[in-house]
Amino acid sequence: MSSWKPRIEQSARLKYLGIVEALEADIYAGYVNTGDRLPSQRTIAEELSVDLTTVTRAFNEARRRGLIDAKAGRGTFIKEGVESKIISRDSEDNPPLDLSMNNPPQPEKANLQQRIPDGIASLISGARQMLQLHYQDSAGSPHDREAAATWLRKKITDVSAERILITGGAQAALFAIAKCLIKPGETIAAGEFSYPGLKSVAEQLDFNLTPLAMDDGGIIPESFEQCCQLHRPKALYVIPAIDNPTTATLSTERRKAIAEIARRFNVSIIEDDPYTSLQSNPFPPIANMAPELTWHISTLSKCVTPALRIAYVIAPSSAEALSLSAVLRAISVMASPLMSALVSRWIYDGTIDDIATAIRDENVKRQTLAKKLLAGYTFSTDVEGHHLWLTLPNNWHADDFVAQASRLGVSIVPSSIFAIGDRTTQAVRISLGLTPDIQTLNALSILAKLMLQSSLTPRAIV
Repeated sequence: MSSWKPRIEQSARLKYLGIVEALEADIYAGYVNTGDRLPSQRTIAEELSVDLTTVTRAFNEARRRGLIDAKAGRGTFIKEGVESKIISRDSEDNPPLDLSMNNPPQPEKANLQQRIPDGIASLISGARQMLQLHYQDSAGSPHDREAAATWLRKKITDVSAERILITGGAQAALFAIAKCLIKPGETIAAGEFSYPGLKSVAEQLDFNLTPLAMDDGGIIPESFEQCCQLHRPKALYVIPAIDNPTTATLSTERRKAIAEIARRFNVSIIEDDPYTSLQSNPFPPIANMAPELTWHISTLSKCVTPALRIAYVIAPSSAEALSLSAVLRAISVMASPLMSALVSRWIYDGTIDDIATAIRDENVKRQTLAKKLLAGYTFSTDVEGHHLWLTLPNNWHADDFVAQASRLGVSIVPSSIFAIGDRTTQAVRISLGLTPDIQTLNALSILAKLMLQSSLTPRAIV
């Protein structure tokens, strides 16, 4: 029977608690197991150079937590079933937590609870402003499209209002663009893990998705070139910055390479770009490198709030903008004129940039906490984004891990939801933005402890 090697968790506020927390951590690390006997209290005191009373307090606390059990004349042992009990206790201490929806955080500095009602009230306070409650052109009003051009020119050169359309969110834009570009049975190329909304569009419009190999830097250009040679895709779908789900950001070199390959094979590019506005030092978008091929989507959902349901599309030409407008008219008539007008006002007075900065700062705080809580595990992240991509240890299948986490009150998303093709990487996306209070992210400790356990859901083999 193995015996615990005593130590003190240095982060604990008191020595006796440090002994208990070290024991608890070592149980999860597998250094000690159910039924293992602990050294005597005197031995522990001598090895740690602490008073015997400190060790006695630690044993009492460990017994209170259900970690150990004393047996008369035999010693003190790790209690049976202790792993499940501690995970359950941690789950009860934290409220149900949704880490599945990739919402941006809403920090107090963003002040959206006040800004939204105040902004709407101001817009409709006079007779002229009531025009925002009427039907408008499916591409958006000229004033709102010009405001969009003003905002988009910060990252994209030579943007004209005639090439811009306003849509009710990025998903509507993606559906409409695919409808314009792709016929049933044709192919779109995308990263081997990609935004689930693309898979939904492919199912609805009956086109094929071909996976492209990815690494830590995102889509590998050589894989895209090979796909063009073998499958002749009509379009490439790419999230260039803080990719969903992998968090990868394409370098300028890769963006140029992808643009050159697309031009050589005459492949349209759908550049879905919700996260660049959160980056302090963004790379130039692909729309700058291949404007004649690129349909660029910029949504406010990730840098402000999804409640606005506003996204901007830059079409490759004015003629193609007209074609897209016809599809938008058929599926949604128009984006909300009221929300469009509110965003336009916020663009001109700087509110959009203020909110994005507040969200970025909050993301950095949450990512720093996540890094601490998940120390020792393998994950990819961008410190200014609000999700991370966690690779699971070999003892877990992603679907099983998600199911068990759900039982413990934590919702996350398995890699299977994002996979295109037969990719088998076992990973989960964890979104950090939806929780109202940064402290509730301590529920990540539940996931950290869960990773140390074996899968609790047997997988049928037939």
